[in-house]
Amino acid sequence: MSLDIDKPSRLLFAIAEALRSAGLGLKVGGRQDFDGTFDQAWILIAIERNAPGERANDGRIAHVLTLSLQVIVSPTLDNPGLAACDLAAVLKGWVTDNRWGLSGSQCDLPMNIDALPSTLISGSQEYLAWTLSFTQTIYLGALLLDDPLGIPKFARTWEVSNIDDPDQYTELEG
Repeated sequence: MSLDIDKPSRLLFAIAEALRSAGLGLKVGGRQDFDGTFDQAWILIAIERNAPGERANDGRIAHVLTLSLQVIVSPTLDNPGLAACDLAAVLKGWVTDNRWGLSGSQCDLPMNIDALPSTLISGSQEYLAWTLSFTQTIYLGALLLDDPLGIPKFARTWEVSNIDDPDQYTELEG
């Protein structure tokens, strides 16, 4: 059963929950959660951007989110930068084609998946890391095809002054 989402942060929480339950042995959180302990590797999740996109076929507003998963491993490893690179590669394969348990009508597949070396500075400590970034479009808001009674409606762009105004839509003829 997929979850309905009503705000962009729900995608972030769905990704975090999916990563925690994936059995990869990772600590998952935001940058504020990082405490510098390394009994497991860290994945720090953030929404970096919320750009516009094309509305869904049902009229929901598109939010093209740019997300980042920063991979941080113990600095005591022989080569922490390469270890983070390897873990980012595993995550890249896992992110591909993942909707995180969300409905396909509200969440597209990830796109533009890319991984780059990065650095995390926490206090006076610097950590070698890798950041996996991708875009994922989610669709939020009311369905413009339905009014509260569920009557299908439509509008022609050349006949209305504002296609985003549901009051300018008219009932479909049955």
